[in-house]
Amino acid sequence: MIDRPSDPATIDRVRGICLALPDVSERLSHGEAAWFVRERSFATTADHHHDDRLSVWLAAPAGRQESLVETDPVRFFLPPYVGGRGWIGVYLDVPVDWDELTLLVADAHATVAASRRVRR
Repeated sequence: MIDRPSDPATIDRVRGICLALPDVSERLSHGEAAWFVRERSFATTADHHHDDRLSVWLAAPAGRQESLVETDPVRFFLPPYVGGRGWIGVYLDVPVDWDELTLLVADAHATVAASRRVRR
């Protein structure tokens, strides 16, 4: 059995931030809690993807990923699979600035919601 670094209280806190946004639903994606605006993912937790760290992966507006990783690589990273599309990884196993994370989640939601409106 794989020992995952999950923390239910931390995931519940992320869940509350995500579900407070409009048109959001939650479901499992690749065995992890993930949040969607309409049918597009904007946030997913990760506790077993290529490392032993607890994190959340977030869609990010253009340019945000690079600035966060360069500024604070202890808290931010390029997540596998979606990092090439501009998503940002936020470690949840270090002290979390919950106000900042709330803003990043709101930006992720807005980024995905806006891209859907542009395609229409």
